[in-house]
Amino acid sequence: MGELDKILAILGEVRRRLVRVVLVLAPIFGFLVTFELKPYPVHALGRTIPLAYPWPNLFYNVTAQVFIALERWMLPPKVELLNVGVGDSIVVQMEIGALLTLILGMPWIVHEVGAFLLPALRQNEREMIRQVGIPATALFALGTGVGVFFLTPLTFRLLFLYVAAMGLAPVLGVQQFVQFALLYPMAFGLVFEMPVFLYALTRLGVVKAATWRQHWRAAVIGSLVFGMIVTPDNSGITMLLIAVPMMGLYLAGVVFATRWESRSTGRRGAAAVAAG
Repeated sequence: MGELDKILAILGEVRRRLVRVVLVLAPIFGFLVTFELKPYPVHALGRTIPLAYPWPNLFYNVTAQVFIALERWMLPPKVELLNVGVGDSIVVQMEIGALLTLILGMPWIVHEVGAFLLPALRQNEREMIRQVGIPATALFALGTGVGVFFLTPLTFRLLFLYVAAMGLAPVLGVQQFVQFALLYPMAFGLVFEMPVFLYALTRLGVVKAATWRQHWRAAVIGSLVFGMIVTPDNSGITMLLIAVPMMGLYLAGVVFATRWESRSTGRRGAAAVAAG
C-alpha cells in the first residue's frame, strides 16, 4: 500500500468515526432544544421522589430550564439580565444545548477517539491511558463542579460588589452571562487536568520530572496567560481565580511525576542488579 493509499485509508476511518459521533450527538441536541422536562413527583413509602418526563416545547425547552437554573444559582439577588440583541435568547439556547450535548455525549466521543487511536499505540501507552483515564475524568468533573457550584457564583457576587459600590445599576447582558457561566467552569475543569497532563508526559518519557521543576517560573507565567485568555472579562480578578489554583495543581503534577520517575528508576536499578 502506497503512502497516498494509507492517507486515504486514515481519512476514511476519521470520516467514519465522525459520522458515528454525529449520529449520536445530533439526537441529543435535538431533544435538548425541542423538549422540556415536566416535573412528575412520585410519592412512595412516605417519601417524594422528584421525577420528570419529556414534553415537546420549542421555547421553554431543556436549555431554557438550565439557563433559569444557572441564573438563580449564580447571580446575586436583584441583578437583571437584559436581552440586548434580538436573537440573543436563541443563541443562548444553542450554546447551552451544544455544551450539554458535548457533556452527555462525551463517553461516546471518548470511545470513538480511543477506537481510532488504539491500533497506533504501544502496549505501555495503552496501559497508561487506561490507568489515567478515570482520574482524568474525575478531576475534570471535580473542577467543573467547583466552578459551577462555588467559584462562579462567588465571582459574580464579588464583581457586583464593585458595581454596587459605584452606584451603578446591576444589569448584565444575557450573552455575557451565559458565556461566563459556561466558559468559567469549563476552564476550571481543564485546569484540574494539569496533574494528569504532567504525570502522563513524564511516564511516557516525553518530559523529565526535572524539567517540570526547572521551568516552574514559565508555568507561573503560563497560568496567568491562560487565566487571561479563558476568562471573558478584563477585571483581573477572574484571571487570578483561575491562575492561582492552576499553579498549585502544576506543583501537584510535579510531585506525582517526580515520585513515579523515582520509583521507575529504582525498579530498573533493582532489575539490573538482579540480572547482574
